[in-house]
Amino acid sequence: MKIILDAMGGDLAPEAPVLGAIEAAKAFGTEIILVGRGEDILEVMSKHGILDLPDGVEIANADDVVDMHDDPASVIHKRKNSSMVIGLKMLSEGKGDAFVSAGSTGALLTGATLLVKRVRGIRRAAMAPAMPTKTGGKAVICDCGANAECTPEFLLQFGLVGSAYAKKVLGIENPRVGLLNIGTEDSKGTQLQKDAYALLKDAGDKGLIRFTGNVEARAVPLGEVDVVVCDGFSGNVLLKSIEGTAMFMGSMMKKLFKKNLATKLGYLLCRGGVGEMMKMLDYREIGGTQFLGIQKPVIKAHGASDALAFRNAVRQAMTAVQGDITPELTSALAAMKENRHD
Repeated sequence: MKIILDAMGGDLAPEAPVLGAIEAAKAFGTEIILVGRGEDILEVMSKHGILDLPDGVEIANADDVVDMHDDPASVIHKRKNSSMVIGLKMLSEGKGDAFVSAGSTGALLTGATLLVKRVRGIRRAAMAPAMPTKTGGKAVICDCGANAECTPEFLLQFGLVGSAYAKKVLGIENPRVGLLNIGTEDSKGTQLQKDAYALLKDAGDKGLIRFTGNVEARAVPLGEVDVVVCDGFSGNVLLKSIEGTAMFMGSMMKKLFKKNLATKLGYLLCRGGVGEMMKMLDYREIGGTQFLGIQKPVIKAHGASDALAFRNAVRQAMTAVQGDITPELTSALAAMKENRHD
């Protein structure tokens, strides 16, 4: 397996992606192509005492870099020699199995859509992070920011791609799909939610997905569904609200444990459990977010990713390659099209 990694994308590039890639190659035994300015990559290695490229790691030179302020729609033409564009072209040409970047989300989504292409029949690719839940499982939030404005058909397809991802990559045998709404009743929400509910219910009745109805935001981290269907605006608000709450709770716990000697002793007794919980919510441990609906895995890592985050983004890319949701998704789309013609 060969993972292509954008060595120039992210706030801490090129140091973080380079070191993370080297760690990943050693830990997971995968081949990695670092795409970026060769001199900068070698300089990072030299700075950390790495005199030769480790086994399985190679460099593909790219002289340009996509800036966070670049217009996503023009990146492919104006930044055609950038690490992001060259890396995506390599993926589309079969020179690697997945692509990882912490660069501009908009540029990466546009590039993936135009160069790697969507699965035939998919209208919009979606960002779909898998967040940990109270039950010990994960909930896929689809979409969490790629598509702020959606049609009911988009939401139906998010249910299909999210379900395929949960099944093939996360190993959930029969994932429960819920539509994010302000109440569980089927009459709740705007016209978008009402129309999407009808489409998702129909798909559920036909056995294309396991649709369980509307789900409220508070039920998501409790593990009541495995896939949360929503427009990108609502999904992004949901995700960041959960992240913010987790950060708030973490800071309050630290403050509580430092209150007096007794609470400090209490912390020593439960330190392992607290550490494990915080690790579950750490974006660096998750790695990144896959764009669902693209023919080959494209992973968007957090812009502030350090070496650990890139290491885990590579691991996530490997899991996505092994899971390969494209055949499952293609079958679901064909079945949906056939049912509509009946």
